[in-house]
Amino acid sequence: MPPDAPDLPSLRETIARHGLDARKALGQHFLLDPAVCARIAGLAGDLSGRHVIEVGPGPGGLTRALLASPAAQVVAVELDRRAVAALAELEAAYPGRLRVIEADALRIDAAALLPAPRRIIANLPYNVASPLLVGWLRGAAAIEGMTLMFQQEVAERICAAPDTPAYGRLAVLAQWRCRCELLLRLPPGAFSPPPKVWSAVVGFTPHAEDPGGALFAAMERTTAAAFGQRRKMLRGALKSLGDAAALLEAAGIDGARRAETLTVAEFDRLARLVAARGAG
Repeated sequence: MPPDAPDLPSLRETIARHGLDARKALGQHFLLDPAVCARIAGLAGDLSGRHVIEVGPGPGGLTRALLASPAAQVVAVELDRRAVAALAELEAAYPGRLRVIEADALRIDAAALLPAPRRIIANLPYNVASPLLVGWLRGAAAIEGMTLMFQQEVAERICAAPDTPAYGRLAVLAQWRCRCELLLRLPPGAFSPPPKVWSAVVGFTPHAEDPGGALFAAMERTTAAAFGQRRKMLRGALKSLGDAAALLEAAGIDGARRAETLTVAEFDRLARLVAARGAG
């Protein structure tokens, strides 16, 4: 179990002292309510012995909740230098359990930051949430699970079923690599400053099978082609992949269908054929 929490200034005091006003350019919307932060940390499940990566901690509301859990260690990756300075106090209060890294999360290998078992738990900056997720899906074999906050619209796209308006490339990539579950919705008022939209937490549990880099790249190419021209029939949308008619025939998929009607399993068949072509 973690030690008793040290005496710390309130999050609002920390923000005021370090001039840590949320910046739109960084997609920042801070979670300051300890109860909400504790609830999000709890959605990640039992963190006993887990090594947790948090991206975009800001003043450290969720960070404090993670440190109050039985997690073995928390590594917080923050781009905003003001927030890094604010988090230094928290780092000093939890020697050996919190490490703050000033870096762009899009440019680092999350799995290389700390030993297994690894979890990623974060209130993601809105402006980089989708590319961060795709990068983590690419390396999901090294991650035990993820609990991530997105704009609600993005969360619904991740969890969308085939043949629904929200279903697209992000849904296929996410559900191909993980079991995805929308766990919690939060109104704008839960954040400071309030965003214009609702937010939602999604839980990701990686599937046991690791497709490997080549097949993941093939799936990225396949979904990009299919949904890049989603109003087109697949026989037209997939032309950039080569002989679309032969590809679809080999996969047993009618070329008159459109991308949003395909299941994740059908996309898997297509991607494996695309990967085999590339290796041939």
